Amino acid sequence: MEPSISPTRTRTGLVALLLVLAFVLGNLTGRVAPPLQARALPEAQEPPEFGIFWEAWDIVVDHFVDREKIDYRQMTYGAIRGMLATLGDEGHTALLTPEELELHRTGLEGRFEGIGAYVAMEDGQIKIVSPIAGSPAEAAGLLPGDVVLAVDGEEVQGLSLNQVIFRIRGPAGTQVTLTVLHPDAEEPVDVVITRQRIVLDSVTWTRIPGTPIAYIHISQFTADTGQELERALQALQRSQDSQGPVRGILLDLRNNPGGYLREAIRVSSQFLPRGATILIEEDASKERRYYTARGVGLARELPLVVLVNPGTASAGEITAGALLENGRAPLVGQTTFGTGTVLNQFNLSDGSAILLGVTNWLTPNGQRIKGQGVTPTVQVEQPASTPLVDARRLAGADLRELARLPDRQFIVALEMLQRELGLTPITRLGLGRRTPRPPAMRLH
Repeated sequence: MEPSISPTRTRTGLVALLLVLAFVLGNLTGRVAPPLQARALPEAQEPPEFGIFWEAWDIVVDHFVDREKIDYRQMTYGAIRGMLATLGDEGHTALLTPEELELHRTGLEGRFEGIGAYVAMEDGQIKIVSPIAGSPAEAAGLLPGDVVLAVDGEEVQGLSLNQVIFRIRGPAGTQVTLTVLHPDAEEPVDVVITRQRIVLDSVTWTRIPGTPIAYIHISQFTADTGQELERALQALQRSQDSQGPVRGILLDLRNNPGGYLREAIRVSSQFLPRGATILIEEDASKERRYYTARGVGLARELPLVVLVNPGTASAGEITAGALLENGRAPLVGQTTFGTGTVLNQFNLSDGSAILLGVTNWLTPNGQRIKGQGVTPTVQVEQPASTPLVDARRLAGADLRELARLPDRQFIVALEMLQRELGLTPITRLGLGRRTPRPPAMRLH
């Protein structure tokens, strides 16, 4: 039976929810720390402003005309979400219902149940960036650039990106109906999709055809990302084709929502000199803790360029900032999302939880990530709905197809590496459209 919240004003229970912000504990080394329980203040210690909440609650309970529409659980959740929204940690600090909490947990493990598509918020609209190869979304005919108007008949206008994602996800074998407007279409259509269990490798790679350059994509920093990257780099070192061994790496962190801090450190350590500062963690009292590269990096000498965009967040921003500010690699694309915060998970009594930012992440130069993101070396603007390259599509392409890709960020980054290696950029081979030449620079 689903937990319920009594309409009676149980102050202790609600104070435990609304004042949980005052009880941040622990020093974290991951994106989400072990769950903590909230504690309530004695009623006598409640802030005087809290009485206004009870006034509003009583007015609604006593006087609202459509009695059947009063949902005490949703009223309480709405109050908590409103409180958290005032903190300005959008896209990070959040309340998760019991159902959303389970989806969050499985997502960090690199598996989830849903339709298998990357989505983004663009100009206030939810758009399909691309279906995952072989996913139910791809099979149902979702296209890059599709605008999602409704989920199961309920409009999504005004909802956050995370709220829409949680509505689209669901148990494998169940159906969800998306009302979408295809690119260049005049009327929306309903697309019925049967959800499946989606298991993603967080690291995929391929050699870029016709070049001695490897493309590595990290989709999220899950529990095994460091090991997956190590295996990819080992395979890359063994790789030989008509272009010889791999001589450069294009690292794609676009639309990477982040994940575990420890995995960002492991990933960065593969490219940075041992002892190089990866990030600085700063708590509310301005105490700082430094994290540095460790171990034996497998790609510390190869020329490197990194792709970022507004979908690059959290641990993705840490990695990008570390590689940029240590002089290891330039960044190409757009300014990142700006959510450099360690989250602590506080469990609530009904099975929901608050994910609360408890410390800020700073780049090696001491620049705050939250609210400003990481600015790329070379800015290349493109719509969030632009189809991005992936390892599968690159593996089957030729130079003519590469030069004509709509993903201009990828093209610019690839040509920067080609110039560094003394190769002719693909758009100078007479095969495609010319792209602006980026500023001359030395890649390390």
